[in-house]
Amino acid sequence: MDMKTLVPWGRNKQAPVARFEEGGSPFLALHREMNRLFDDFFQGIDLPSQQVGWSGDFPRLDVVDNGRAIEVTAELPGLDEKDIEITLQDGFLTLKGEKKSSVEGRQYSERWHGRFQRSLQLGSDIDPDRVSAGFHNGLLTITLEKRPEAQKAPKRIPLTK
Repeated sequence: MDMKTLVPWGRNKQAPVARFEEGGSPFLALHREMNRLFDDFFQGIDLPSQQVGWSGDFPRLDVVDNGRAIEVTAELPGLDEKDIEITLQDGFLTLKGEKKSSVEGRQYSERWHGRFQRSLQLGSDIDPDRVSAGFHNGLLTITLEKRPEAQKAPKRIPLTK
């Protein structure tokens, strides 16, 4: 079996494209022609997200601000604690890491491996001495407590007509 036929991009250019024939579906023929057109257009173009691995929205994050602290939860499946680096500098929380390939010489894979980095601006309200992180079953939880002066309730401004 030719593994390249499973990949939706960079299809074999030698394969004949089925054209609309009497009794065939014109929509199916149009679909095939559009696929061929896009394959031809994107052939040889190196997209940035393919070069650096996961794009800027990996890992996926949940951010909760409860007034006292900000809790950031990130999904990092397949990684270990030693593969992750967390830094807080100038109000920016940065997650860096690398997922190493576990299988050498594979024919085809849709699984990703490589480096990633994601930064989140949290501002100056965070107390850098009161940050904690935990990692369990691929779920990273970072708790960033706010400075006491930032924990005050915000002043409510009434609307006037």
